[in-house]
Amino acid sequence: MGRHTRPDRRGDSSAAAVTAAYAGIGVALLTVGLGQTFAPPPPSFAVGAPAPEAPVRAGASAQAEAPTALGRSAPMSLTAPAIGLRTSHMVELGLSHDRRLEAPEEWDAVGWYSRGAAPGQEGPAVLAGHLDSPTGPAVFHRLDGLREQDTVSVERADGTVVDFAVYAVERHAKDDFPTEEVYGDTERPELRLITCGGDFDAATGHYTDNVVVFAALVEAAEPAGDARDAGVPATDPVTE
Repeated sequence: MGRHTRPDRRGDSSAAAVTAAYAGIGVALLTVGLGQTFAPPPPSFAVGAPAPEAPVRAGASAQAEAPTALGRSAPMSLTAPAIGLRTSHMVELGLSHDRRLEAPEEWDAVGWYSRGAAPGQEGPAVLAGHLDSPTGPAVFHRLDGLREQDTVSVERADGTVVDFAVYAVERHAKDDFPTEEVYGDTERPELRLITCGGDFDAATGHYTDNVVVFAALVEAAEPAGDARDAGVPATDPVTE
């Protein structure tokens, strides 16, 4: 994982940008390829100015007729068949005392920034997960394998399943994290998935980059039981 920023959507929309951080990794862990930190915080959004809109990327125009936004409901599970990901280990992420986004404490957990949009609501819903752990791959270890038009599905607490189509997969240096593009308000429901990427820098104990997946809502429906999971392997992303 790594650092990034986002205004508090539940409070004043002009609040200073929040930053995601993972810290406190012991020396022992630094020797096994961890260092799940997000990019340093870029400048905060201007006081009194609305959060910027994310720019349209290649493939995004194909999602122009996305379904109507839904109400708020927490994510309960995440599925990405193209990379064999299916997990119901979801946790909420809040802000630390210095207004930084908390990182998931568990390597196999996907964290939802609960002060932002919920998946299916208007705006970008942000989910973050670790790339690896002391014992092997973590929940988002295959995230950079997603491609344009791949489907990412989120089942919500209200029973609806929201399907998103990937329209961009990007890698950014941590000192150039695209904060406004990831967290900026959008006019339609979108999804962001974030983890670490690039090379592991043994000197600092961190990865050099972040992988960011951009996706837009294409369908919202009631779940159809186990039929939705046909052909999706139930993998253990930590020990696989």
